[in-house]
Amino acid sequence: MNRDFGVNQGLVEELFLEWCANPSSVPVEWREFFDALPPEDQPTLTSAGAVHAPDLTGDQNHDQDTDSGEGNGHPRPGPSVFLQPTEEQIHFVDRRVGEREGPESRGRGSVPPTDAVLAGYELQGRVSALMNAYRVRGHLYAKLDPLDINALDPHELMLERYGLDKVDPETVINTGDFAGPQNLPLGELVRRLEETYCRSIGVEFTVIEDIEERNWLRAQMESSLNRLDLTADQQRRILTKLTDAEIFEQFLHTNYVGAKRFSLEGAESFIPMMDLLVDRSANLGVKEVVIGMAHRGRLNVLTNIMGKNLQEIFADFEDDRPEDKIGRGDVKYHNGYSTDRVTPEGHQVHLTLSFNPSHLEFVNPVVNGRARAKQERAADQDHIAVLPLMVHGDAAFAGQGIVPETLNLAGLEGYSTGGTIHVVINNQIGFTTLPSDSRSTRYCTDISRMMRVPVFHVNGEDPEAVATVVELATEFRRRFHKDVIIDLFGYRKYGHNEGDEPRFTQPEMYRAVDAKRTVREVYVEKLVSTGKITVEEAEGIREQRRVELEAALQETRSGSYRTGVNSMEGLWSTYKAGADADVPCVDTSVPRARLERLMEAANAIPEGFAAHKKIRRLYETRIKQALLGKPFDWGTAEVLAYATLLTESARIRLTGQDSRRGTFSHRHAAIYDMNTGERHVPLCHLEEGQATFTVYDSPLSEAGVLGFEFGYSLDSPDALVVWEAQFGDFANGAQVIIDQFISSSEDKWHRLSGLTMLLPHGFEGQGPEHSSARLERFLDMCAEDNMQIVNLTTPAQIFHCLRRQVVRPWRKPLVVMSPKSLLRSPKARSTLDDLAEGRFMRIIGDDTTDPDKARRVILCSGKVYYDLVDARAEREIDDVAIIRIEQLYPMRPEDLRGAVAPYGDAELLWCQEEPWNMGPWFFVNARYGPMLGRTLLCASREESASPATGSKAAHMIEHGRLMDAAFA
Repeated sequence: MNRDFGVNQGLVEELFLEWCANPSSVPVEWREFFDALPPEDQPTLTSAGAVHAPDLTGDQNHDQDTDSGEGNGHPRPGPSVFLQPTEEQIHFVDRRVGEREGPESRGRGSVPPTDAVLAGYELQGRVSALMNAYRVRGHLYAKLDPLDINALDPHELMLERYGLDKVDPETVINTGDFAGPQNLPLGELVRRLEETYCRSIGVEFTVIEDIEERNWLRAQMESSLNRLDLTADQQRRILTKLTDAEIFEQFLHTNYVGAKRFSLEGAESFIPMMDLLVDRSANLGVKEVVIGMAHRGRLNVLTNIMGKNLQEIFADFEDDRPEDKIGRGDVKYHNGYSTDRVTPEGHQVHLTLSFNPSHLEFVNPVVNGRARAKQERAADQDHIAVLPLMVHGDAAFAGQGIVPETLNLAGLEGYSTGGTIHVVINNQIGFTTLPSDSRSTRYCTDISRMMRVPVFHVNGEDPEAVATVVELATEFRRRFHKDVIIDLFGYRKYGHNEGDEPRFTQPEMYRAVDAKRTVREVYVEKLVSTGKITVEEAEGIREQRRVELEAALQETRSGSYRTGVNSMEGLWSTYKAGADADVPCVDTSVPRARLERLMEAANAIPEGFAAHKKIRRLYETRIKQALLGKPFDWGTAEVLAYATLLTESARIRLTGQDSRRGTFSHRHAAIYDMNTGERHVPLCHLEEGQATFTVYDSPLSEAGVLGFEFGYSLDSPDALVVWEAQFGDFANGAQVIIDQFISSSEDKWHRLSGLTMLLPHGFEGQGPEHSSARLERFLDMCAEDNMQIVNLTTPAQIFHCLRRQVVRPWRKPLVVMSPKSLLRSPKARSTLDDLAEGRFMRIIGDDTTDPDKARRVILCSGKVYYDLVDARAEREIDDVAIIRIEQLYPMRPEDLRGAVAPYGDAELLWCQEEPWNMGPWFFVNARYGPMLGRTLLCASREESASPATGSKAAHMIEHGRLMDAAFA
């Protein structure tokens, strides 16, 4: 029977008391249940004379979360402390509930009293229901909105609803599992519940499935009434940070009228929140915080949390050196920054604010990937030392699909970071769109319910409530290693940006905004009224900050401040960027004897391990073919590339959908015992002292996972970081990551990445979605040697290409149009000598056609090469040469000219599998033609709106026509 059963506490107590008076008066199944109770569990009298029965249904705090509806008004108990009732017993109680309440009241949480004075057990049952309602639904009636526009009537928490309105508030009742005195007057208990759950903080925590987590949170909140006891120094610090936030925004507004800055005004409590989050986390053992946030409030964070030089920020507004940024850089509220900070307690913490494009939430997986890389580098196995901290907008958190993709990674083996703290700056609007038009749920955070983690909603106009939430959130993350959500309610003083007029679309909201005093003003008034500070002291803090800002602005305008981004420091100091032409070739060969040894180690099966017979045969074949000097397939060469790098101290991380086995069952980097299911990864057992190899089957996500791997690569320049698409076209689902991060991060933010993407590509009659990896899109984004695009044809090429990605110090993303049918093709084979004596070849020439006889030279890339070779042989053509362009970008002109030079004035033709309007053709024609000073012809499929036909027969017809065109 499921332990998470639900029975009615009051009625069970009623049955218990009947049993105490006369055991034969209750049904036999309940009599047996009560007979088995320990003797010490007897009914007792409270100080008010009410009868108190023990909690026979277990932990009442296992509340039923009924936020999606009205709820049934009864607590949902957790596991029984003693015995579990049977299904028959629970059904009996359900019948009694129906008989007593009647059908009209069931499911509404309304339990009217039968008498003016309730019996003790009846009172306890009703009080339990009331307590449960506050825990489950109290957040709905908390005072969260500073504008007070959409407050709900707290009808669910009215005493009348639970038949308690006629009970004397001084009646002392047993508080059960409430974290506080065990006996309280009813009125005092209600006050405490109100303070805890309905003041400036509303907490969704009853969705949490883990009893320990739920009970810990409940105890923390109820024992303190959700109110942190702050010292005078802490209050002064909060006021100082509020002042810093407010004055900075007002200063910019006055001195740079109309300039976009995405003001934080209306949510200034975010700055003391960040201040407290960083310091509290550092005090709990965090050594580094990786922050991701979009543009609103970013400049404020840069100056008031990160400590960025004010002169640099003002210089960005002055923008008086435009020649430095022609064609590069980013807007000031997208750039990243890093700094070291020391907490008041003396703990040092490193802060990294990740660069972020306007695509809002897409930085989320990047931040988590960076955090994971830092944790692994620091051997932080408990994920304590590095904290990912994500700052969201309310509309974006609810609306962007990348959010649930990233949230889903949190508990997975290959992607966990020990919990991310999420802060939502809730402006209650998205550009001009109200919540009623932007989401189907009450809260913008409701998507996080999939996580079963706490959500703290807090009124940003109560900075001390914000401090309380920070304390709970950081401690929960540290204790339970899970995500936490903070929903900071505020508003936007101005529109979406400072040139916007929000009153066009939200006149009612902005009437409320216009009437508001600032958060700082409200807090100063509170501190003054309680004697914690004087008006003069508060104004002194304000004036000091204003003077600092004024001095920095004058210095900026009188001096010469170059704005820029610090890069190529620390981990990256030994790596290079820049032009491909400036990078010397490197030796990627490996001695044959070492290859033979690693071949055996990388395909070894432990004794007694019951591997699948086909896998055992595959491993044996790999070893045999290699050692005998016979040609082997793509998977063998790829595994050898990994093995050689691992034994050269290069870490490898490989992820993707089905990457352990490989989509096309070619890799088998992990094998499984057929009897026990135990997993074994031979590449982890090559030799003592080798580097770490990790391979993970990712969730069915592209944007989230690719963003994570890109982030991981940013902090792992010495590692081979590989993301593999199940089919190349799946990269379409990660286009924002490719466009805004992978292809452009060097140009925009001076950040390098060595990320490798394996994208299966090739027209083999598998339909529109499984033919093309959209090679043309990657080539369209190529400029300034920003990426490497290869379409390889032999196992040796993938071996040398993967090794080159690590061995040379030049770091650029690598996009591999990887094969499907070529994985096992007997034509696409290599030998150990090709790995031991060869190198990566950007262009592979034709050694079978006499250059003097050639009338045509076909340039091609990828699998179509083998189709052309077969067609040439079938047609007995000997005057057409075929040259393979293995690396499409960057292309060195001297390499291309040298490849075609032997053929004199022979006609040049580009041949591709893709339709004329896709594939490399337009790129090749625009770039290679000028390099060669020649006209290029093209043989391709006809132009098409879709990459490929869905008919295998039609595919073959098209293929024949393509070969005809190539050799016509």
